[in-house]
Amino acid sequence: MLKLTRLFTSLAVAAVISGAPTGLIAQNAFAPAIVVNDQVITGYELAQRKRMVELLRAPGNPDTVAREQLIDDRLKLQAAYDAGIRPSEEELLEGMAEFAGRANMTREEFVKAIGSAGVDEQTFRDFVNAGLSWRLLVQQRFTARANVSEAEVDRALANQGGTGSNVRVLLSEIIMPVPPGQEQAVRERADRISQLDSTTAFSAQARRFSATPSRGNGGRLPWRNLSELPAQLQPFILGLSQGEVTDPLPLQGAIALFQLRDIEELPYKAPEVGAIEYAAYYMPGGRSPETLAQARVLKGKVDRCDDLYGIAKGQPAEVLERGTLAPNEIPTDIAYELSKLDAGEVSTALTRANGQTLVFLMMCGRTNKVTEEQNREEVTLGLRNKRLGAQAEGFLSQLRADATIITKQ
Repeated sequence: MLKLTRLFTSLAVAAVISGAPTGLIAQNAFAPAIVVNDQVITGYELAQRKRMVELLRAPGNPDTVAREQLIDDRLKLQAAYDAGIRPSEEELLEGMAEFAGRANMTREEFVKAIGSAGVDEQTFRDFVNAGLSWRLLVQQRFTARANVSEAEVDRALANQGGTGSNVRVLLSEIIMPVPPGQEQAVRERADRISQLDSTTAFSAQARRFSATPSRGNGGRLPWRNLSELPAQLQPFILGLSQGEVTDPLPLQGAIALFQLRDIEELPYKAPEVGAIEYAAYYMPGGRSPETLAQARVLKGKVDRCDDLYGIAKGQPAEVLERGTLAPNEIPTDIAYELSKLDAGEVSTALTRANGQTLVFLMMCGRTNKVTEEQNREEVTLGLRNKRLGAQAEGFLSQLRADATIITKQ
């Protein structure tokens, strides 16, 4: 009752401020905004989920993310209820506590924190209920189909390397070249950027000053396992809170800054890389339009590192370098660019010789490290969870395809 009293008080205050009748405001807030198989999503629910998405700093447009999440939640709950699944009150409270624990808070502390930011406890409760109901349904429906054979575990151990917990991060990057004579100006700019705590402001600086292809996306990078980043960079990233930016990090001919948008610990560790094979073809002209155009043409001609031998034929031997090194033996800037690439992919973000030479960098391949401590149970769990995840995604896609979804607002 107290929660409803606060809600209607807020609506009344909003009505006074806007000059609209209180009853009209309330009616609009709780009017259907989306109908999913005859299940209503109200405008108030959309506004609440949007605010929660913003507080959790989920990637993507908050309006779009909120709508998609709520539609999926209705489909998940309907499928769970049809299967007779309804989490108990104890399970629901445990789920809320588990989620709050990711922010190092108790359930009560988390509810208070989001409440002060405008998110009702029921919104959090509904969010957890949908996720928990879906997880129980997936376990009931697909566990029997997710069994992993001993042969599959053997192949995973041979091909993938270590197991255990794993951290992945959501980063934004700015890599600024340092042309001769502009060292102080670039350093001062980097110092200013390092003080930012807004993802929007950081993205604006990336679009303006970064030299990497991600500048068009505001420097935003996709989720990446921390272990894939250069070892020299990992401590700096782990030392950040969400929204914080690293101190300026010097690279050869450039300065780098990274902002942490999100961090997540996973139960299964990605393969640990033992060695990386790559090739670097050096092109005179640096980042001039002519040289970058030549690099784009070259990129369309080569599919693997061996192709670069034909490109470099007849030129001095030093224009092409190829080698296989342990990750910690590779120069930081090259290691960082390689961490973004799969075999056969290319980066043209780096230069050498004070910006006068463009590095056409190509990933040849990775060799995973195999250790004696590998645990068959953890590998089996990882493979089973991956299979369950794929089956769950397929089932949700089917539910969406079969659903009647009507947007009213």
